[in-house]
Amino acid sequence: MSGVRIPVIDLGPWRSGDPAVRERLAAEVDEALKAAGFLLVTGHGIGPSLRTAVRDAARAFFRLPADVKRPYAVAVGGRGWLGPGAEANAYAEGAESPPDLKESWSCAAEEPTGDAAVDAEWFRPNVWPAEVPGMEPLVTEYLARARALADELLVLLATALGLPPDLFTRHTSHPTWGFNLNWYPGTEVVGAPLPGQFRIGPHTDFGTVTLLDRQRGKGGLQIHTDEGGWQDAPYDPDALTVNIGDLMARWTGDRWRSGRHRVLPPPADEPTEELISLVYFYECDPGTRVVPLPAPVGRVAHEPVDSHAYLREKLRAISVG
Repeated sequence: MSGVRIPVIDLGPWRSGDPAVRERLAAEVDEALKAAGFLLVTGHGIGPSLRTAVRDAARAFFRLPADVKRPYAVAVGGRGWLGPGAEANAYAEGAESPPDLKESWSCAAEEPTGDAAVDAEWFRPNVWPAEVPGMEPLVTEYLARARALADELLVLLATALGLPPDLFTRHTSHPTWGFNLNWYPGTEVVGAPLPGQFRIGPHTDFGTVTLLDRQRGKGGLQIHTDEGGWQDAPYDPDALTVNIGDLMARWTGDRWRSGRHRVLPPPADEPTEELISLVYFYECDPGTRVVPLPAPVGRVAHEPVDSHAYLREKLRAISVG
């Protein structure tokens, strides 16, 4: 990307414990997150066979007839199928936009806390499609690995700030998270894109860190930076794309950017292109008070926010209808 380097961070050397290596990687992470809010991460331990199997199970569901999928339909924030027209991520930026050109299967944290009100909103049981019985065990395995990786990355981020390693993970003892299997079919399914319509409209994510396993495509991910504008995101088939969300940006007093991005519509010269992304949105414990770090680490003294009041409003904002 012109003017902005998105580094590839290999967690193998980070795990070695060598102080000089960890210091170098931490500095590289800090610079990348200040510039664009994105990293590529290898050595993450989520193998290609699992990622492929999850994607195959998702494809089997999405290619079912609409009337078979319809009983699983939910609104944004629910557990189940987000059908065509359910979501418009550009709404989170206050933009007018047609709905996103995608379908999603969504699940989220479900282990109860014991607080009935919190559990009713944030820890409801997940739903699984009976037509694809292999999806649940595959996704469950993927989610366990993603959760562990997300906490490891939060330790790396705290180290990159020169602060105690549990700075963020002390707030993830019983966190919320969301997981979307996003299906981006071609125009034979979604039709010709309307003006200003994307597979996912321009937005930033809402939580702490997002872990994305994506496929290369002409109608794929783009990243926005002040220096380069919109440009295709760098791609490495072995890497996960990791970006900072709004809560983390606020937590660091805007030292780090909440990575703005979008997913292009089906390309005119390859209208049948089909992509599937695995997107893990990590957050924190409900009711966490997100207080910006003071200078010299932080740069903007935002008002503290309740993490889940913030998340609630953002999820409402991107809902269509």
